[in-house]
Amino acid sequence: MRLSTLIKTAFMMSVARADTLLYRNTFNDSSSIASWVAEGPLNAVVSNNTLELSGRGKADDYFVYWLPEVFPDRIRITWEFSAIQEPGLAMFFFGGASVAGGSIFDKGLAPRNGSYPQYHSGDIRVLHASYFRRRWPEERAFHLANLRKSPGFHLVAQGADPLPPVADAKGAFYKVEVVKDKRDVRFSINGLLLFSWEDTKTNTGPVVREGRIAFRQMQPLVARYRNLEVWKLD
Repeated sequence: MRLSTLIKTAFMMSVARADTLLYRNTFNDSSSIASWVAEGPLNAVVSNNTLELSGRGKADDYFVYWLPEVFPDRIRITWEFSAIQEPGLAMFFFGGASVAGGSIFDKGLAPRNGSYPQYHSGDIRVLHASYFRRRWPEERAFHLANLRKSPGFHLVAQGADPLPPVADAKGAFYKVEVVKDKRDVRFSINGLLLFSWEDTKTNTGPVVREGRIAFRQMQPLVARYRNLEVWKLD
């Protein structure tokens, strides 16, 4: 098949697709995050249709910021991201649920305060993509985006991270897209695919299904987010 035909076919498929909007947050005012759940000390400031997140604790006190909604298995999540102070690390959690199959907020679960081992080797099941990894010197020397599956801290996919340093980005926003289509996961920035992966029931545990989503940061990163949307796949 010729390249022109492939491009035309892909375009027609995108036009025909009719995903359903489940959630949109344009961060109009502070009420837009009133129901979000913070684990760990953070500063969350909403201004000019933008959410700015930063740590509020000691150097090793990190945070996870959960949306309260539970989203279905087949979704597409997009948002715009801008790092304005580094080093640090940005991460996105999706499909979050308890290992027992209930809510991540069930009272019987162990307390969480943003410390990473509580999430990657605790009593919740979740996928987590780290896409602005600048916390440690080895991360800054070779930029990678990682996808891990928990519990178990399984590194299941990697790809090159195209995001520039803060000085070069100059406040620009980059569109991040996560697609979770049952077993298939795709992660893109500005339309560039960083990695794709198929979740299978192997030594990484049961397939991650529906659940909650969250942003996570490691200090001293200060980052801004806008135009968060979650779509149900057609």
